[in-house]
Amino acid sequence: MARHLVLEDGSVFSGEPLGADIEVFGEVVFNTGMTGYQEILSDPSYAGQVVLLTYPLIGNYGLNQDDFESDRVQPVGLIVHEAAEHPSNWRSRWSLDAFLRERHVPGLQRVDTRALTLRLRSAGVAMGALTDDDPQAALARLRQAPSYDERLFVEEVSTPSPYAWGIEGREPVDAPSRSYDCKLVLLDLGVKANILRRFAAEGCRVIVLPHFSTAQEVLGWQPDGVVISPGPGDPRHLRTVMETVGDLLGKVPMFGICLGNQMLAHAVGGCTYKLKFGHRGSNHPVQDLATRKVTITSQNHGYAVDEESLVGTGAEVTHRNLNDGTVEGIRIEKRDAYSIQYHPEAAPGPWDSRPWFSDFLTRIGRAGA
Repeated sequence: MARHLVLEDGSVFSGEPLGADIEVFGEVVFNTGMTGYQEILSDPSYAGQVVLLTYPLIGNYGLNQDDFESDRVQPVGLIVHEAAEHPSNWRSRWSLDAFLRERHVPGLQRVDTRALTLRLRSAGVAMGALTDDDPQAALARLRQAPSYDERLFVEEVSTPSPYAWGIEGREPVDAPSRSYDCKLVLLDLGVKANILRRFAAEGCRVIVLPHFSTAQEVLGWQPDGVVISPGPGDPRHLRTVMETVGDLLGKVPMFGICLGNQMLAHAVGGCTYKLKFGHRGSNHPVQDLATRKVTITSQNHGYAVDEESLVGTGAEVTHRNLNDGTVEGIRIEKRDAYSIQYHPEAAPGPWDSRPWFSDFLTRIGRAGA
């Protein structure tokens, strides 16, 4: 039986079924990482998307119980050239096919992923359908489905109620707490577990709040600092988050990551725009404009901050992508807030950017002095 990827322009890419036997619609994007497929599959920033992995063999070390970034599969579908049938790793519990079937997520393999990647790179990301049905019938249904940019995915991935994260992992906010060096509040737009783990490893207890929390609710926790998390979707839809971030500026040190970077830009009056095919991979070079130092970063975003829109806002660009020149970090020095567009926690990816976690805690110490 053949399975098809049908793009909104009518293009059809056919291959073999992988995972669950259901039809889904989503924005088709590609990630160039060679490893890290388990983290990609559980990254909330991929909500509503069909992810194409460009490396030709995926799944050779299986999937395990420990390396998930959230409690469920976030993309609606997965596309690979070849899925390993017999993974080899002492921690492996599932093959890729078995895992996708168990989680009711469809996939596509034995497809020309190079041709599909070139199509997305040249024409841009597109809505697509994974289907076992007639491609023309699926195309008609796809064109009736809501587009990716119309949906508010943050509502689907953000926590509905507060919880805490400490050195032993997730816990109720009212649980007896050991002594920590600091307390952070994280505004959850789709946080990855490894961000919380890294702050906990630095001696912090993190209070994770829903995306709709107000500035008053955030400040009520008396945090030493506030983190705005990554997350999925078009940042322009998150008006409530923009207002909260704007109300917090100057009242508490703030650090934004990925979507958090875009929220900080919007909060001071800046704008964002959609990239043609986004940045998704583990080898994106970013330059610190002050030191000229270049780090290799892990990235997953489809939108970027419009640099010209920051003129007169008090925000300055601090980091730049060396591939396409886009904004990778901003700072609002007078209001003790800064942010980066890439992922310092990696998972997957290089650890070059991990010092951002300790740097933020150092900044908190200066701010409270």
